[in-house]
Amino acid sequence: MTKKSVPDTLRIAVAQLNPTVGDVAGNLARAREARADAARQGADLVLFTELFLAGYPPEDLVLKPAFLKACERAAEQIAADTADGGPGVIIGTPLKRKSGTHNSVIVADGGKVIAERFKVDLPNYGEFDEKRVFQPGPDLPGPVNFRGVRLGIPICEDIWGDLGVSETLAESGAEILLVPNGSPYYRSKADVRQQVVIRQVIESGLPMIYANQLGGQDELVFDGASFAIAADKSLAFQMSQFEETLAVTTWKRADHGWVCAEGPMSKLPEREEADYRACMLGLRDYVNKNGFKNVVLGLSGGIDSAICAALAVDALGEERVRCVMMPYRYTSSASLKDAEDCARALGCRYDIVPIHEPVEGFQHALTQLFEGTKEGITEENLQSRARGTILMAISNKFGSMVVTTGNKSEMSVGYATLYGDMNGGFNPIKDLYKMQVYALSRWRNGHVPPTALGPSGEVIPVNIIEKAPSAELRENQTDQDSLPPYPDLDDILECLVENEMGVDEIVARGHDRATVTRVENLLYVAEYKRRQAAPGVKITKKNFGRDRRYPITNRFRDKG
Repeated sequence: MTKKSVPDTLRIAVAQLNPTVGDVAGNLARAREARADAARQGADLVLFTELFLAGYPPEDLVLKPAFLKACERAAEQIAADTADGGPGVIIGTPLKRKSGTHNSVIVADGGKVIAERFKVDLPNYGEFDEKRVFQPGPDLPGPVNFRGVRLGIPICEDIWGDLGVSETLAESGAEILLVPNGSPYYRSKADVRQQVVIRQVIESGLPMIYANQLGGQDELVFDGASFAIAADKSLAFQMSQFEETLAVTTWKRADHGWVCAEGPMSKLPEREEADYRACMLGLRDYVNKNGFKNVVLGLSGGIDSAICAALAVDALGEERVRCVMMPYRYTSSASLKDAEDCARALGCRYDIVPIHEPVEGFQHALTQLFEGTKEGITEENLQSRARGTILMAISNKFGSMVVTTGNKSEMSVGYATLYGDMNGGFNPIKDLYKMQVYALSRWRNGHVPPTALGPSGEVIPVNIIEKAPSAELRENQTDQDSLPPYPDLDDILECLVENEMGVDEIVARGHDRATVTRVENLLYVAEYKRRQAAPGVKITKKNFGRDRRYPITNRFRDKG
């Protein structure tokens, strides 16, 4: 190729889209629509995200030959589309080859696949389990010549690990690094990604484009926030977070390499907004991708159910949300008013179903068996289980998914009732500690997040935020009767769960030793409940289920 034919401009479209795992035909259609949009904007190349045609993570679907064949057919179809002279494509798909089944990308141009590249560093920690279903690429990848520009295409973990993939690509002649990713959200993850990319830019001396998936997939939320770091370590462009978008960026060849001449500069949301939008997106996609028409939840007048109602209305719209107050003799008049005020502020349907008769019926049926015993937690849990049964009956009758509303503090210490308030299909606040629930509730009363379908103004009554939390299962009950104050409890739990700290270390932070050991014990003995809990959005670095996997049968206790 002569020097004259080497391009000095490359327009790269970054497709930050929301695929659905297993919907190969639907994902292909989305890719084709995005490519057509990129063509209208004059793009030369469209960069899609990791395993886009399959959806990410596909987990054990990859072990199914029919699924692999469907993905490869889709890859061949979009490659054939490029015969129209429009933009080339880099798109993720699983590929079965002689060397194994690989997490791969194809590069397509001129109506054919011009290159395949395989992920070499397979993550196997936290929420990732890729070594279970994929084999690593047999060799470190080399650059791909695309219309005279040598592109390096490491895949996600290839830039997080220590295999030197980016450096090898640079030494092999790559000019720009384009990275398709499936990087799930956790708090402050966007900052972590930028530091990873900056380190790779320093090592390789090349600019790097980081394209990230968007959307909810079971517990995981992919937040987008795609970006690029220039060779001088500056931010070249920044795409929006939690929003599906396609951005065409313009790159120019300069004496010292390629520089970004044009691209978006979106401002990323701060902590509370980011967490709230992650919960909202996770709930929206779980409901919509699984085909539920609407949702139902118990609205108790407490903070947890109130924020879940707000999230549901913001995610789905008021017409798709039904709130049910289920009062008993211990339900206060304040809770009745707060629940109604909340539902009215949100504009959703609000029903009242008293549970006196079913609870008394259970108690009457058990009179003989329970004769001579004292009333206590068993009778309290009958109330919760009656409510859970009513919500599941509404779900069965009307096809509504039950939203369950327990926070991470409660789930950690077992302050929840199996087959009662734990009933449900999905929990948007499962990975939020109690104090974070309060913080997000205050934030929502002052803000309406982008893409939210709910109203502005105070949607969670101030009285709900300010009153002492209570399950209202007995007279004058508050959570603090049986739990430490939530600021203390949350700090101890964060030390135990997120940071794996020992009892001595936690006591050194100023906590009472007896309280710490009690909380640790509660955490361990509640594992069996968590195994039976509904899935919920991952917000912290270590959520229950995907990240933290402890045995149910476990006699270890930290004696210091």
